Amino acid sequence: MTSLYEHAGGDEALHRLEEIFYAKALADPVLSEVFPRREPHHVDHLTWFTAESFGGPDRFTRELGFEHIIEVHRGLRITDEQRERFVQVYLESLDEAALPDDEPFRAAVRSHVEFGSRVAQQNSRAQMDEELHPLREVPHWDW
Repeated sequence: MTSLYEHAGGDEALHRLEEIFYAKALADPVLSEVFPRREPHHVDHLTWFTAESFGGPDRFTRELGFEHIIEVHRGLRITDEQRERFVQVYLESLDEAALPDDEPFRAAVRSHVEFGSRVAQQNSRAQMDEELHPLREVPHWDW
């Protein structure tokens, strides 16, 4: 069976998706508190994370490590509104990026983004390590 990474179109398609999403997040009044300014390499890091999650190269783990994503979210205090808007904007970006629109793929992406947004929200609110989500590696998503 084809991986989500291959079905999506590989690095090129995922990079296009993350670039579109990131531009939308920077301009969005709800998300701009979480994404206040363009950070160098942010799109690349998002691409690496999504690619690895979807069965592509393990660049995120090799280059950054999962601890990086925990630290990026710590202290952001992501609200429910911001988490929900993140998911909405991300899913809207799939169409603009011309990613496959078949229901199995979209359902897998939706569940991945919902899960990831909840992990990020929990980690963003953690004051102590014990309050962090127990996930300590890039999750591998499948159909």
